[in-house]
Amino acid sequence: MTSGNITESEQAVLDEIEEKDVDFLRLQFTDILGTVKNVSVPARQAEKAFSDGIYFDGSSIEGFVRIQESDMRLVPDPDTFAILPWRQKEESAAARMICDVYNTSTGEPFEGDPRRVLKNALDRADEMGYEVNAAPEPEFFLFEEDEDGRATTNTGDQGGYFDLAPKDLASDVRRDIIYGLESMGFEIEASHHEVAQGQHEINFEYDDALTTADNVGTFRTVVRAIAAQHDQHATFMPKPIPRINGSGMHTHLSLFEDGENAFHDDDDEFNLSDTAHSFIAGILEHAPAITAIANPTVNSYKRLVPGYEAPVYVAWSDRNRSALIRKPAARVPAASRVELRSPDPSCNPYLAIAVMIHAGLDGIEQDLECPDPVRENIYEFDEQKREEYGIDTLPSNLGAAVDALEEDEAVYNALGDHIAPKFVEAKRQEFEEYLVDVSDWELDRYLETF
Repeated sequence: MTSGNITESEQAVLDEIEEKDVDFLRLQFTDILGTVKNVSVPARQAEKAFSDGIYFDGSSIEGFVRIQESDMRLVPDPDTFAILPWRQKEESAAARMICDVYNTSTGEPFEGDPRRVLKNALDRADEMGYEVNAAPEPEFFLFEEDEDGRATTNTGDQGGYFDLAPKDLASDVRRDIIYGLESMGFEIEASHHEVAQGQHEINFEYDDALTTADNVGTFRTVVRAIAAQHDQHATFMPKPIPRINGSGMHTHLSLFEDGENAFHDDDDEFNLSDTAHSFIAGILEHAPAITAIANPTVNSYKRLVPGYEAPVYVAWSDRNRSALIRKPAARVPAASRVELRSPDPSCNPYLAIAVMIHAGLDGIEQDLECPDPVRENIYEFDEQKREEYGIDTLPSNLGAAVDALEEDEAVYNALGDHIAPKFVEAKRQEFEEYLVDVSDWELDRYLETF
């Protein structure tokens, strides 16, 4: 039973708001840099939000609109309704819904909304007969806070890969994060201490690509909020500590066609179909441009260096992790997938997954030929051997990555006419500011020497 133009799923949300005594709703969306924004409204406004949307000033949001065209409208997606776990101990509950952004002047979806960019990629896949599944593995660091509540880079543990307490002192924090995520509908597969001190990973189950991108934003929010309850600062900065491993967000992708995994082929040596081979070829072809989106900060390139388990070589493999793309072992045909290992968790998940999809679909449409896998450890190759194998490297800094993005018509156009130039402008400014800054490393090395 619904009221007015309210759908059944929207009515179910209204019923849950009443049942759970929710007082406030956070209507969430992201700017082009992937920062989660929200407009908080009383829960009694939920029905109005569904029927009319909630208006806000888009001129204040990074990369949205100019001041003379500032009115935007948020339309919540009822499938994303969830009670916020860190508010349940207070007197009243709060919930959130992720929203699509609409242009008030045209009534059409706003092309500057990163969620719309991903939906456009999924529309292209749908036109080709495919559904897209994705599963990210976002890593993060937990740091102690100082007496003023500011983040330090003190990890407070000596843990390493898969270590247990007492070395892994953050296991209780991870446990509470998992409880919080599960209360919001996440299916958690595993959690563990990562390679570096203070570094952690919590894996959640794959889903359709849009839900997955929504989940990445939710994941980052929940991790930070619950870590703060433990007087810890969680960061998804790719490389917060020099000379140790940085944080990645390896992303698994697969296409399904008519309910069957379009990436699987029993007769292939690697159990990969021709579709999967072409998809891999497309990502390899567009890898430099993808890097600007999947590794969008100056700091991202401190992680993308040889020797710290981050992929920098444009190749694929079914065995080793030194290649950009890996074909993980699959227990059943439905699990056949490819893993892009370069993205880091500072990226905008909507834009990053969108350009991965477009690149792979471009490979399928062009019937690109996939190179042979590289089964040796590419980290041990010298330059001559890499040239012999035809292995290129990813851009070494943000400026080079943005250059590659501008030169790659397919990936640049995938961002849309609104986001592409604004993203490039923002990242060029960031890189130029970095170039004119003087770091502590330079002062320590040169100030008293010259």
